Amino acid sequence: MQAHERLTAAIRAANKNGRTALVPFITAGYPEPADFIDTLRAIAAFGDVVELGIPFSDPMADGMTIQRSSFIALQKGVNLKWIFEQLDAAGEIEAPLVMMSYLNPLLAFGYEKLARRAASAGVCGFIVPDLPFEESADLRVALEAEGLGLIQLVTPATPDERLSMLAKASRGFVYAVTITGITGGDAGLPSGLAAYLDKVAAMSELPVCAGFGIRAAADVANVGKHAAGAIVGSALVEVLEKNADPAAYLESLRG
Repeated sequence: MQAHERLTAAIRAANKNGRTALVPFITAGYPEPADFIDTLRAIAAFGDVVELGIPFSDPMADGMTIQRSSFIALQKGVNLKWIFEQLDAAGEIEAPLVMMSYLNPLLAFGYEKLARRAASAGVCGFIVPDLPFEESADLRVALEAEGLGLIQLVTPATPDERLSMLAKASRGFVYAVTITGITGGDAGLPSGLAAYLDKVAAMSELPVCAGFGIRAAADVANVGKHAAGAIVGSALVEVLEKNADPAAYLESLRG
């Protein structure tokens, strides 16, 4: 099984067990670098897939909560090299890992080196919000040479023809952004979400995971009627920001 296929398998296993797959997001090294692996293990015990955010100075798709966590992690010296070293030392993590990064840190690291290091550290795929599909071939080739996947994002504004193309190009799962905006809003899930997620699911052979705006068990339940997984980001980062128990919060999302 290639690394990106572990993502697909984990999501489908949750669905087979009658659950919407949970994909929790954390900013690597936040709130305290020394606690990173302990936090990751606690979250991986409840998440079917874990999304690791790579701190970046200008996270344009993220709202204030994740921006704040990224800024603090950077101040404390967190970078890709440090994250890989931490994952190496940690050994096996219970849930398969995805890295979410903006493009600049990946370019600076070097695509082929990135793919090798990620594979050896147990990472299964990457999400790169500011990398258009038309400019992604070099990264995609480097990742796929190591069995890793580049996960594509779609939104409610994505035209059907492009949506179909992105669904076919994605690996692991398809990331369906629920809103046309940034992470961390509190306006709730939008009307028309069911029809949109049903459309994405119909076009994709891979599981579809929905993200942005998912904060409560009711959100996970609603998304789970139309998608395979729910991605929980800003709300979980807020839990960490308050020094509350992330495992208890994730358990509450399962209803």
